[in-house]
Amino acid sequence: MSTTTGAFIAGGIAACGAVTATHPFETVKIRMQLQGELQSKGHQPHHYRGPFQAVTMIVRNEGLRGIYRGIGCAYAYQILLNGCRLGFYEPMRQTLASVILKDSTKQNLGINMFCGATSGIIGAAAGSPFFLVKTRLQSYSKHIAVGTQHKYKNALDGLRQISSTEGVRGLYRGITAAMIRTGFGSSVQLPTYFFAKRRLQRHLGMEEGAPLHLTSSAVSGFVVCCVMHPPDTVMSRMYNQNGNLYTNMFDCLAKTIKTEGLFAIYKGFLPHLARILPHTILTLSLAEQTNKLVRKLENKFLPESVLEKA
Repeated sequence: MSTTTGAFIAGGIAACGAVTATHPFETVKIRMQLQGELQSKGHQPHHYRGPFQAVTMIVRNEGLRGIYRGIGCAYAYQILLNGCRLGFYEPMRQTLASVILKDSTKQNLGINMFCGATSGIIGAAAGSPFFLVKTRLQSYSKHIAVGTQHKYKNALDGLRQISSTEGVRGLYRGITAAMIRTGFGSSVQLPTYFFAKRRLQRHLGMEEGAPLHLTSSAVSGFVVCCVMHPPDTVMSRMYNQNGNLYTNMFDCLAKTIKTEGLFAIYKGFLPHLARILPHTILTLSLAEQTNKLVRKLENKFLPESVLEKA
């Protein structure tokens, strides 16, 4: 296997490749989550009605630049998030399995979920300022405004404006919601992927290769979307708020459900699914390939003593 650093690099590269293809649906998801924010039923606008209708409307009104707003922040966030998630997961799992099960090769659902959640939380905390600016850039529109509008020239301008007006603390607004959201998703992403992979190999006789990786990733992506979407909606609103509309994530959740109904926390589910399925498939499938490449480079350039510890 790759070293922790190698796995971090491989995970980051894979995630950047995936986010390039799926970023438009992330823009749609955020705008749908903010659409009709804290407005009672019957008074909510429905500008964005579905993933493909919304993509078409945004491109028509704002061009490709509009649908890809915040892509630079998305790259930075994905490198930190998935670098940590894919880089730290396996070393943590092996260490805990060695201590608790006395065998680093044994698989245990509880250990796998704990390591998935922990590695994801670390990544979410590291990348939170970039996700904050990304959310605000993606929600901004001159044509159809939803939620609070933040006029930033670019990612660096957004970081500068937030830090100058709100201080360093402002850059980490909503970090608790981000950590819980990512912890939920990460706790099931890799365990579900590897579980599906083992079952497909055992029961359907699938062998290592693209079909196995794609199928396992699709199963993982669907489960992640179902588990992660409610805290994802809360996080989007916490990040995008101006002032103290919500005092904390629980206040946001309560106000959202009370004003808009229970299903409001699943606003934007379809574009989220349209984003996360190909994103998970591409990330995990590309990670398999980038890990192989990184291992070859490590075997070529790193001494045996370093590789033995990996």
